[in-house]
Amino acid sequence: MNFETRTGPDFGDAAPVYPDAETPEWYRDAKLGFFVHWGLYSLPAWAPAHPPGGVPVEDAYAHHQYAEWYANTVRIAGSPTWERHQELYGTGTSYEDLADQWDAGGFDADAFVAGLVDAGARYVIPTTKHHDGFCLWGTGTTSFNAVDRGPRRDLIAELHDATRRTGTRFGVYFSGALDWHVSDFPPIESDTDLFRFRRADERFSRYAASQLDELVERFRPDVLWNDIDWPDGGKGTESYAVAALLRRYFAAVPDGAVNDRWGVPRHGFLTREYTHVADILPQPWESTRGLGYSFGYNQAEDARHSLSGAELIRLLADVVSKNGNLLINVGPRADGSVPELQAQAMRQLGEWLRRDGSAIYGTRPWVRAGEETGAPRAYTAAGEVVNVIALDPASGTLDLPDELAARPAWWPGGGSAEHERRPDGTAVAVIPDALRGDAAVALTVGA
Repeated sequence: MNFETRTGPDFGDAAPVYPDAETPEWYRDAKLGFFVHWGLYSLPAWAPAHPPGGVPVEDAYAHHQYAEWYANTVRIAGSPTWERHQELYGTGTSYEDLADQWDAGGFDADAFVAGLVDAGARYVIPTTKHHDGFCLWGTGTTSFNAVDRGPRRDLIAELHDATRRTGTRFGVYFSGALDWHVSDFPPIESDTDLFRFRRADERFSRYAASQLDELVERFRPDVLWNDIDWPDGGKGTESYAVAALLRRYFAAVPDGAVNDRWGVPRHGFLTREYTHVADILPQPWESTRGLGYSFGYNQAEDARHSLSGAELIRLLADVVSKNGNLLINVGPRADGSVPELQAQAMRQLGEWLRRDGSAIYGTRPWVRAGEETGAPRAYTAAGEVVNVIALDPASGTLDLPDELAARPAWWPGGGSAEHERRPDGTAVAVIPDALRGDAAVALTVGA
């Protein structure tokens, strides 16, 4: 069962009516957002380092590569996380006990957000509450939050205010159906457990709804990003159910955007997590992944596990060419600092976007995303202009399809593109020497 496609329960004729709101144009224009997985899990900051699918399926949860799943993995006796936790903290210290050890005293939200904006972010989405149930804002629903414990600060308010000051869109991530702090189930050890070991009762549904209402009322988020479904007890026609929640959200934020992980028939843009999409999708979608194999900071990862700046740039071009946005994640340390491995890739992305951002922002797919032959490239379009993004500039030439071969074209900086013809008749643009060492370069083809 996949939480990206599951819906239920079936209410028949008594099914609720969901608000009808299209994914807004601002979101489709934005193209690049930054996820921020920062929470109590950033203190132990550890998980086995491997790619998705890197261990046998029966070991996937005991060896979960997501550090933000620490609160679950540490309860699986004998797991690498369980063993490490005993060594570092002793048998008498639970995950939740770590809340009082979390110190974010040196965190500067303005400096942090400035780094994301410099990397090209057009929207920022921090985790307000992950599956561990620890809330990063001053909630009235539980004392298990960053104002009453640990940092003693309203971290979401600080991130919200800093993001708004830059003129950047702000969204919230919320774990709708999983909250291990207020649940009493065994640890999740399989995909079946993911749906079996979760609360679906009315009381929990009201609890989750109250938290989400708080976030909407306080922050008016431009994006409402729910994760892994919603409690089935909150999917009917009640005031605390998804339909009513979405009505209140769109009343407060008419141009807001929502994702598809609600477990109900009505949803917004599609999410694809660590998934390669082969071709253009007809509906707006979002690719999301960490710079490494974990969303939360994982100190076990190194350069072998993380995207380089060049790989990040090419990923963005690929996603945008297929009608998607990229929501790339930064995982700060517990003190809010960004590890240099992540910061380096972010800086390189920002530098590239300052030059070639017109081939990304505000674009839409062309008639196809790329080609199966020739040097790798990705297409985007803006009105009559087509951008041909060379994904391997070192090759020296960029093949041009017949539809574009006779049209004027220029490289970044305004230099006209020189065209050649191969013996087989293929038109190619000669990439200037100065651009051949770049991760990617966009050729602009006029009308």
